[in-house]
Amino acid sequence: MAQYSAQLDDVFIALADPTRRAVVRRLGSGPASVGDLAGDFPMTLPSFMKHVRTLEASGLIRTVKAGRVRTCTLNRERLALLDDWLAEQRRVWERHTDRLERLVTDPKENPS
Repeated sequence: MAQYSAQLDDVFIALADPTRRAVVRRLGSGPASVGDLAGDFPMTLPSFMKHVRTLEASGLIRTVKAGRVRTCTLNRERLALLDDWLAEQRRVWERHTDRLERLVTDPKENPS
């Protein structure tokens, strides 16, 4: 469970930045070179590479270098970790709202 929590923390930390979210969104359309990705942002390549390294460390993207070109691809399996967590949260909140609805609508549930 601790490893799951740490992995989830890494994903949330990586997605906390709007630049990194934009990169993930763009890679949802398919692989792209670092140069192509960096061209969409008003920052130097070394600054952009920090974002790439953060995404790679979190497991959200993978990079492969061929010659002088580094290509990034989205790791959809890692996104499944986030999807699983969100599904779990939905189930928790649906149970809470279902209980609240019963309390409000069922006179047997409401002792007052």
